[in-house]
Amino acid sequence: MQVDRSCLLSCAWFTWLLLLLSTLSTRETGVGGSHQNIPPSVVKLWASAFGGEMKSISTKYSGSQLLQKKYKEFERAVRVEEIDGLRLVKKLAENMEEMFHKKAQAMKRLVEAAEEAHLQHEEDPDLQYEYFNAVLINEVDEEGRSVELGGEFILQPNDHFNNLSVNLSLSVVQVPTNMYNKDSAIVNGVYWSEALNKVFVDNFERDPSLIWQYFGSAKGFFRQYPGIKWKPDEHGVIAFDCRNRKWYIQAATSPKDVVILVDVSGSMKGLRLTIARQTVSSILDTLGDDDFFNIIAYNEELHYVEPCLNGTLVQADVTNKDHFREHLDKLFAQGIGMLDIALTEAFNLLTDFNQTGRGSECSQAIMLVTDGAVDTYDAIFAKYNWPDRKVRIFPYLIGRESAFAENLKWMACANKGYFTQISTLADVQENVMEYLHVLSRPKVIDREHDTVWTEAYIDSTLEDGQGPVLMTTVAMPVFSTKNETRNHGILLGVVGTDVPVSELLKTIPKYKLGIHGYAFAITNNGYILTHPDLRPLYGDGKKRRKPNYSSVDLSEVEWEDKDDTLRNAMVNRKTGTFSMEVTKSVDKGKRVLVLHNDYYYTDIKGTPFSLGVALSRGHGKFFFRGNVTVEEGLHDLEHPDVALADEWTYCNTDEHSEHRYLSQIEAIKIYLSGHEPHLQCDKELIQEVLFDAVVTAPLEAYWTSLVLNKSENSDKGVEIAYLGTRTGLSRINLFVVPDELTNQDFLTAEDKEGVFNADHFPLWYKRAAEQVPGTFIYSLPFNTGSENKSVVLASTAIQLLDERKSPIAAAVGIQMKLEFFQRKFWTASRQCAALDGKCSISCDDENINCYLIDNNGFILVAEDYTLTGKFFGEAEGAVMNKLLQMGSFKRVTLYDYQALCWVYSESSDSGHTLLDPYFAFFSAVKWILTELVIFLVEFNLYSWWNSDFTAKAQRMGRTMQVPCDTEYPAFISERTIKENMGNIDCDGCFKSFVIQQIPSSNLFMVVVDNKCDCSMFEPITMDPIEIMYNESLKCERLKMQKDRRRPDTCHPFHPEENSMECGGAVILTPSLVATLLCVLLALFPR
Repeated sequence: MQVDRSCLLSCAWFTWLLLLLSTLSTRETGVGGSHQNIPPSVVKLWASAFGGEMKSISTKYSGSQLLQKKYKEFERAVRVEEIDGLRLVKKLAENMEEMFHKKAQAMKRLVEAAEEAHLQHEEDPDLQYEYFNAVLINEVDEEGRSVELGGEFILQPNDHFNNLSVNLSLSVVQVPTNMYNKDSAIVNGVYWSEALNKVFVDNFERDPSLIWQYFGSAKGFFRQYPGIKWKPDEHGVIAFDCRNRKWYIQAATSPKDVVILVDVSGSMKGLRLTIARQTVSSILDTLGDDDFFNIIAYNEELHYVEPCLNGTLVQADVTNKDHFREHLDKLFAQGIGMLDIALTEAFNLLTDFNQTGRGSECSQAIMLVTDGAVDTYDAIFAKYNWPDRKVRIFPYLIGRESAFAENLKWMACANKGYFTQISTLADVQENVMEYLHVLSRPKVIDREHDTVWTEAYIDSTLEDGQGPVLMTTVAMPVFSTKNETRNHGILLGVVGTDVPVSELLKTIPKYKLGIHGYAFAITNNGYILTHPDLRPLYGDGKKRRKPNYSSVDLSEVEWEDKDDTLRNAMVNRKTGTFSMEVTKSVDKGKRVLVLHNDYYYTDIKGTPFSLGVALSRGHGKFFFRGNVTVEEGLHDLEHPDVALADEWTYCNTDEHSEHRYLSQIEAIKIYLSGHEPHLQCDKELIQEVLFDAVVTAPLEAYWTSLVLNKSENSDKGVEIAYLGTRTGLSRINLFVVPDELTNQDFLTAEDKEGVFNADHFPLWYKRAAEQVPGTFIYSLPFNTGSENKSVVLASTAIQLLDERKSPIAAAVGIQMKLEFFQRKFWTASRQCAALDGKCSISCDDENINCYLIDNNGFILVAEDYTLTGKFFGEAEGAVMNKLLQMGSFKRVTLYDYQALCWVYSESSDSGHTLLDPYFAFFSAVKWILTELVIFLVEFNLYSWWNSDFTAKAQRMGRTMQVPCDTEYPAFISERTIKENMGNIDCDGCFKSFVIQQIPSSNLFMVVVDNKCDCSMFEPITMDPIEIMYNESLKCERLKMQKDRRRPDTCHPFHPEENSMECGGAVILTPSLVATLLCVLLALFPR
């Protein structure tokens, strides 16, 4: 009896608990309806029906099962190898070294010819010589006669030079607009440098991969081969001056630490200060990545132009120079100039910075921009610079007055520098350039023909259909070898040739790097020479170069390496390995792949570059070799549906001119015939591409049979079937006529991410490789147009073996109409398991929203067609937020250190306008018109005039894009979670949803109850957010200097140097003490 009572009490307690839970549940769901109003079983039924239908269509039209079967048949005939990354990168570095060496040897031949021609030439001040001027060739006057320095110059289009019209027998000479093209010095230089023509031609015959070769003269003219016509801009101006180019400056001088002192005393008001700003900006133009600098303004006090950088120097990269230029416009003149304080600060700054070991540790200079000096300040020089005179002084006298010129020239002569006077804005550039020739003297006297390589830059003259081409230049200096001028150290100029970065990529066998693998190279400063994630251009249509594209650091693209381990090892020319997990953004930054990369790196000898190779773990570390007969392979390679990767090098058809017109397939045929011993081909790649041709050949007949069967694909929903293999071979079959294709760009050169490229596999191939074998990946291309032009792509990877380490042999896929795809979805969502045929729920219900999204959260199907292609979080922010909380999706934060952000500028950047060398001309004219009242001009009128224009510009304002850093999210589904459901409390109303994976795909069906107003939840977007740095962080970033390696050579001074050639046309009468000091210094050089 006792037991029964206990049992009854227990049962009563359990019943009461169930009732309580039931009541609570009823209360919770009473307001917004039951949580179970979306039956998961029904959603699962829809997902299964749609998944089965799409798997059937995709498998059938792609031929994936047939291709998988064919590779299986050859399984025993192939040999799988693990890629030795270190051995691979060393081999690639050797190939690049050989290629670079050929370019350098061509330059050496030009140097020898130029120096010999100058040695044999006697300067003739009265020399008259007609040469081919690049601007005037083929120009005629009103009477139809050739203009002077013009003449008939045969030009023919040449495909090697992007179909530009060139002359392969002769070079042309370009002279800057601000120089007289019949000046005696220029005519003499042009005359003796004609000897370079035959060397240009010989170099091109020896190495047909060469493009532009040139000689930039110290006198200012530029000889270019092959000859081409130059066209002035809309103002009739050609601003190009070869001496201002990095390749010229880098070859002519050694690395340098520079302090620029700018006089901002009251006497510098008006035009003088404007000329001073222009002078400083022109000096900055002559500094490169191996140089360091700072700018100090002085009156009775010192003013660092960037206060944050007080007491230090910074690297002269593009970003830092632009930052200082922005501050130049803030300078204003007042007070008294205390040059002694400024000189003392400059010497101390150079000494202290040199001791840190962070600078150039080579040449040192002080640039003095002033309108006069009341003293020679010999006591300061005696204390800080004599007797070694390691710091050169370069005074720039601003204005027409010469009262203090003798003191400034004395400073230059006493400190191995050079004095110039700048009277107008038009004088600035030519006078600033003089210091470079002084710094080149030690190198010239040493006869050191250092070979230099520039960082990557963009050449707009050769466009490859995708915009301007990325280049590097190899350059060497040319010296006067005449004995009588030996101690003068006369630089004649610099020879150079451009090397497109695409030439480097041709030496890299992409098939050995795997689907996600890539090669990259950096400079001694850590800047990228080539990397698939480098984005130097921006804009739609005609691309424009980014302001700082040439100084993108490796750490800004391989940003997961927080400690710069990889970067620093490469900068320091080490050989080794490194590995890390990376998140690679693809598809215009909207999608992300999470990979584990192994990096292998080494240096490229004879250059300042280091090479790296990244291989992704898993299938990316394995390669396989197949074997078929040449006859079999060639037969199947010549099928009309076969194409080879345009940018891969199967055979080098650039080496000899007779091979240039061959397609890669034609070249392979000739190579295998053995009739062309000079045709260089990649034997291993050709063997593998023949194997792939044989294995994939049955798909042509299979696809053809589908086309011929009229009952199949009657609504033409499937438009294209395609495949690609690891060797860059592709096959394409159209199920509709070309004019009926919805997306005309897919699988063409216009679709850069959809085809095999020099540095990446197609996007559909890369994404398929990361899916579970046997599943299809579906996506809506982001480059498609309006709704009726949209398509869906489906692709799947073909594995060679049934094991984890199996290489990916190929990928196949189809393109179908979006409308066809969506119709299949809505048909599947109307299925019902109820016996009476009455469904408890339907996507047609007003209270239900049905979506089809992919594994990155993008909508492929929605009732609202305007949402197609949008991110799911924008349409259903509350649901996406819940999915993130539940782990169905995860957010990945990505960083873009090459971004551009829109800013509103209240001024017209008047500083930049004034710093334009050809605006200088008009400013000079404006000054001349007011010369009659020069005092008013310099102190009042000019200031008023300039301020008026600036004020008007400031009132106008404009928006502009500037470099910035951004962070942005990407989203990826969690593979292990196939289904989920949840409820969201929207102010007491509970919104329910069900998410179900579509079988054999990367897709998810999401069914959402829309009865609740959940607008209090913000949409989740993928918009990038600018990373804002406070002033303290900005300062730290400016001061921060990453590891860098100095150039191998340095020529700061030479004991035989004639330092008395120190410039200026002013007749000087220095004090007795000053004269004696100069004599003593000349007698006792270092």
